[in-house]
Amino acid sequence: MITRFGSLYAGHVDLENIGLEGTPVNERWLSDEHLATVLDKTEAIVTLMDRLGYDTFWAAEHRFQREGYECIPNLLMLFVHLAHLTKRLKFGCGFNVAPMWHPLRLAEDFAVADRLTGGRILFGVGRGYHSRECEVLGAPSTAIDNEANRVLFEDQVEIIFKAFNSRAFSHYSDHYTIPPRIPYRGYELEDITLVPKPCTVPVECWQPIVSASERAMDFMAKYGIKGIIGGGAAAGAPPTQ
Repeated sequence: MITRFGSLYAGHVDLENIGLEGTPVNERWLSDEHLATVLDKTEAIVTLMDRLGYDTFWAAEHRFQREGYECIPNLLMLFVHLAHLTKRLKFGCGFNVAPMWHPLRLAEDFAVADRLTGGRILFGVGRGYHSRECEVLGAPSTAIDNEANRVLFEDQVEIIFKAFNSRAFSHYSDHYTIPPRIPYRGYELEDITLVPKPCTVPVECWQPIVSASERAMDFMAKYGIKGIIGGGAAAGAPPTQ
């Protein structure tokens, strides 16, 4: 029997003149005031969900969406605020798009949010398919260079889990030199420590299942990442090498 219920909100604002004969997508450019109503809309949704006994509110991270479809660029900052307006509801990151972050900044921000909310935020990572979002922030998107995106994403997730789970760590790859070998307070820097670490360890992590490729499934299994299947996900795509 199902005993827990959640809901996903992608972050749209109220839209007018929609449908086949409505305003074309690329002609939509909403005012700042209208776009900011996503915050009030989110507050209304989560406070009602908390009152009704829902388990988890999931939201999507997107940016630069002046058309009004997906208008929440920072889930962790928003979730800290929402946790203080609610009592029991958990908040799911669906998802933090790793290529649009430095992995250590993402690990730090989650750890602080986890502490401030008493462990009510579920961590989630995604690869990023919107070219306007990823490429503008200097990272390859799956739409432009799928392989480069995957390699970067896998490298970043490895760093994030090292940061969560290691007392101190280092990481050297084609993308990152952590830490650089530099003098610091009379010694040469060889490792770093995430401060603070999350209060909820091990960190529960979620990822969307889209291609369902053998490589993707093996990667999720390696780090114990849980999968979410949403609209448009491939149902058992043939394995690829």
